[in-house]
Amino acid sequence: MAEHVHQTESVYVDLPEDYIAVVTVDRPKALNALNTQVYREIKQAFDYVEEQGKKIRCVIVTGGGERSFVAGADIAEMSTMNPDEANFFGHYGNKVVRRIDEFHCPVIAAINGFCLGGGLELALACELRVASKQSVFAKPEVTLGIMPGCGGTQRLARTIGVPLAKEMIYTGRQVDADFMLQHGLLNAVYDDQASMMEGAMQLARAIAKNAPIGIKLAKEAINVGMQMDIDNAVHFESNCFAQVFATEDQTIGMRNFLEKRGSKRNPTPKDPFIGK
Repeated sequence: MAEHVHQTESVYVDLPEDYIAVVTVDRPKALNALNTQVYREIKQAFDYVEEQGKKIRCVIVTGGGERSFVAGADIAEMSTMNPDEANFFGHYGNKVVRRIDEFHCPVIAAINGFCLGGGLELALACELRVASKQSVFAKPEVTLGIMPGCGGTQRLARTIGVPLAKEMIYTGRQVDADFMLQHGLLNAVYDDQASMMEGAMQLARAIAKNAPIGIKLAKEAINVGMQMDIDNAVHFESNCFAQVFATEDQTIGMRNFLEKRGSKRNPTPKDPFIGK
C-alpha cells in the first residue's frame, strides 16, 4: 500500500508537488459513496491540509479507483434513517461541503466515472472542475423517493442555471461530460482518467505559482459578491483589493516585475510570494 501524508479508512491526502494537495475519497467497492463516516473523514483531510498553512495553495479532490468520482450518498445508511437522523445527516454533510466551499485556497474536482447525487454536490463545492469523457453526471434523488440534501438544489442552479438544474433534479436523468462542459459546470474534459489527472495538476500548478493572498481574497470577493447587489459587491471587492497592499506578496511581486522589466539579467525568483 502506498504511503500517504494523511490517511483514514476511506480518505487520504497526498502532497505530490510543492503547494499542491490531493484529497482522494477511496471506497472503490462502494463507488466512493458518502456516508457519515466518509463525510467526517473528508473534514479531517481538509483540516490536515489547512494545518499545512502556506505550504498548500491549491487542492485537488478526486475519487479512488477507475469507476467513480463519488456515486452519491450511501443508500444503505440512508434507507433506515428516520427524519431526525436524516436531519443530522443533511446538516452534517452540508457543513462538510461548505467547509470545502469556503476553503482558504482554490479547490479543483478531478472527476472520473460516476458523479451522482451527493458526489455532484461535492464537486459543486469545488470551484473548478475537470472530468474525463467517461464521466456521468446526475441528480437522481427523486428516483429514490427523496431530494437533494447537501446543497444540490442551490449550487447546481447557480452553476448551470435554474431551468436546466430543475430539469436534472426533477427527472434524475444522466448527462455526459461534454454536456456539462457545454453548460458551464466543467472547465475541461479529457480523453481518459490519466490525462484528466494531469490536466488537474497543470491547472493546480498554474494557480499555485501566483500570489496566494491575492487568490484567497479574489475567491472571497467572488463568493461573497455573488450574493450581493452590484454596488455592494464592487465595494466589497475594493476593500479586498486594499487589503492586498498590506502584504509582502504585493511588495515582492510588483518589485520583481519592475526589476525584470528594467533588466533581463535580473529574473523573477522561482517563487517570489510569501503567502499567509
